[in-house]
Amino acid sequence: MAEKSIFKFRIEPQDVDFTFHARLDSLCSIMLHMAGADAQNRGFGVDAIMVKKRAWVLSRMSVEIDRFPKQYEEMELRTWVSENRLLLSTRNFEMVDAAGEVVCRAVSQWCLIDYERRVPVSLEECDTFTPDKLCSAPSPCTPPRKLRGIEPTESTSRRVVYSDIDFNHHVNTMRYLAMMLDVLPIDMLSSNRPLRLDVHFMHECRLGQTISVGYCQQGEESMFEIISDEATVACRAVIEWR
Repeated sequence: MAEKSIFKFRIEPQDVDFTFHARLDSLCSIMLHMAGADAQNRGFGVDAIMVKKRAWVLSRMSVEIDRFPKQYEEMELRTWVSENRLLLSTRNFEMVDAAGEVVCRAVSQWCLIDYERRVPVSLEECDTFTPDKLCSAPSPCTPPRKLRGIEPTESTSRRVVYSDIDFNHHVNTMRYLAMMLDVLPIDMLSSNRPLRLDVHFMHECRLGQTISVGYCQQGEESMFEIISDEATVACRAVIEWR
């Protein structure tokens, strides 16, 4: 069985907001970047699977943050893959500060797709992703929950532009999260309260499309839904403030 991979990093100025604490989307982006680096190191990264016209796609993610790290804080990220089912691979994360405290934990679920046909394929096709790449350590928090549709009380529309897209000309996953954070009241974002995020990426949006970001607040839960101009739900998320 594999061991957890450990990466050292620092919270840089581009990762923080005006409170000098890391933004939620920055922490998620760091985790996804390290996931790609770990997959590359272990032989099932982008280069290894693209030769077979395959790509990894993030399907769902849950993130629990006890505190937001400060600018220039030295951190450690631990990541490991704990489970492979037929169509889903589970990758986990822990962010640890210099005192050894886990300040953030996450569970992500990934699909392997045929990027020409845009359909999921079995993980068994990824012959570089063998059982010995799995780690026996359990996930550090509960998996992403299923999210229902919402009746938004606020909605904003925007066009998908160059800075939103990835190499497929589709919206980058973390851009969805940034769009949702942008509709929240600023005092809610500046509080740096502990939180749990559940996010479900459902369909891709393309360059040039117009998308609608819907939001409603139910008690301590901020709920979001992004819909494309084809009336297709692209992404849903819930932030539970703690």
